[in-house]
Amino acid sequence: MLHVNGDSGNDISDPGGLLTRWLGTVQARSGDLAASEAKVVDLLLTDPLFVGTSTTAQVAARAGVSAPSVVRAARAIGFNGFTELKLEIARARGTTEFFVPSQALASDASTAAVLEASIRTGADALTALGGALDLSALDEAVRAVDRASQVIITGAGTSAAVAADAVFRLRALGVKTLNISDHESAMIAMRLLGSDDVVIAVSSTGRTSSTLSVADAGSSAGATLIAITNQYDTPLATLADIALVVGGAPLPTQMAAAGSRLAQLVVIDALAAALALRDPERGRLAEQASIDLPDIS
Repeated sequence: MLHVNGDSGNDISDPGGLLTRWLGTVQARSGDLAASEAKVVDLLLTDPLFVGTSTTAQVAARAGVSAPSVVRAARAIGFNGFTELKLEIARARGTTEFFVPSQALASDASTAAVLEASIRTGADALTALGGALDLSALDEAVRAVDRASQVIITGAGTSAAVAADAVFRLRALGVKTLNISDHESAMIAMRLLGSDDVVIAVSSTGRTSSTLSVADAGSSAGATLIAITNQYDTPLATLADIALVVGGAPLPTQMAAAGSRLAQLVVIDALAAALALRDPERGRLAEQASIDLPDIS
């Protein structure tokens, strides 16, 4: 049953995750939009049912933009126009069951509500990842890391935790891996890299200045740059040789960082597991280090 809740979205479930995966691809493509186009895409992410069942004029009025801006927004995220966008929403729906927009937590939210929101944040972020991540890019990243002389991983803020996890995972597989936290030391190390080396830069926004400067230095030295980030068309994704884009479901501000971090960690896990599966010797090294990996026997 469809329950429309004013302008706050549609209280409808998406049990199969089809629409959430599709919204992940939309989020991945919305990294560099004009202000008016961004308003349309924000509306699409928070209330896809409204966009999918409305005219161009209705969407423009609710987003507070002109009708041509709606068409431009559809084209900016990869569609031929607004009509094709609506058709894709219909395909993603599949049935009358639909997506539930996440609600921001109130200051008096119970502990149970916070826990439920946290769980849903993770589930939505991982479902969106399934639609956003380019599998050919992941294959390319696995090959690059597998043949690398060394891999240097960089990330700031919450992304630093993902970078540290990547070092742990890859080092256990016999990959010569470093994470240099000091910025100046990292810049020096980047300038000494060559074409046999790989840099993995982690940044949710793709715009973190310290991460960008390190990534640019490594790329300029000839190393292969792999970006793990949320969107295409951001400075980091554009700079990268290989972009592992996780997309993301439309999440409340309190949960957005946590959701993207979980998705990034899963990308690292997939990269490590693929390395072990493709090279049994790496799997044996991990077993010697007492690291749990998928059964590859």
